[in-house]
Amino acid sequence: MRLTGPMRAVAVLLLVGLTWLLANTFFGGESGSSVRHFFSGTSEEPTPAEPRPRRYKCGLSAPCPPKHLAFRLVSGAANVIGPKICLEDKMLVSSVKNNVGRGLNIALVNGVTGELLETKTFDMWAGDVSELLKYLRPIHEGTLVFVASFDDPATKLNDESRRLFEELGSTAVKELAFRDSWVFVGAKGIENKSPFEQRMKNSKSSNKYEGWPESLEMDGCIPLRPPLES
Repeated sequence: MRLTGPMRAVAVLLLVGLTWLLANTFFGGESGSSVRHFFSGTSEEPTPAEPRPRRYKCGLSAPCPPKHLAFRLVSGAANVIGPKICLEDKMLVSSVKNNVGRGLNIALVNGVTGELLETKTFDMWAGDVSELLKYLRPIHEGTLVFVASFDDPATKLNDESRRLFEELGSTAVKELAFRDSWVFVGAKGIENKSPFEQRMKNSKSSNKYEGWPESLEMDGCIPLRPPLES
C-alpha cells in the first residue's frame, strides 16, 4: 500500500524530528542532555557555584576584632603608580582621589574615634623639609599617623624630621634613603616601637623597577585608644 501525499509528508517530518533528537542525544548539548534525562527518567542536579571568598574591610583576609581599625597601606610603584591609604574600607589617599604626591603621603586619624583629621603630601626631593616639621611638631597625643612613600621619601629628611618619626614609633626612618619604599603607621605618645612598618631598600641588584624597588603593601588591625583623661 502506497502512502498518500499528506501521509508521506507526516512521515518525513517524523523521520527528521527523530533524527534530530537522536543526534542531540548522542552528540551532547543542552537539548541532548534534556532528551536523555527524559527517556531515562533521571534528572541532573545543577553544579553548585563555588562560594565567593568573603571580603572584609580594606581587603583584609579576616575581620578585625571589635574596637579595632582595619587598614591597608600601599607605597607608590616607581614614580608612576601612586600610593594608597585605606582605613575602615574608606580610601583616604589614592590617585583616584587626586591627593597623592611625590615624597611622603600622610594621613592623620583620631586614635580614639577613628575619624580622619587630615591628609597631606610632602615633596622630599625638591620640597622644603620645614613644611614637614611644621606638620609633625604639633600632632596631638593619641593621633594615628599613616605614611606611604611615592618615588623618593628621604632626600630632604634631616635629623629633626627623622627624630619626630622615631617618636611616633618608627625604627626604619633612621636608615631611610633615596627612593626607598616605605609604609608606616605610628602614633603620638606610643610607648613602644610600632609593629606596623616596612621598608624596601633601593638597590640596583634587587630593584624591581629600573631605579626603584618594588611597591610595599601592609595591612592589619589597629586598636582604638580609650579616651584621654582630661
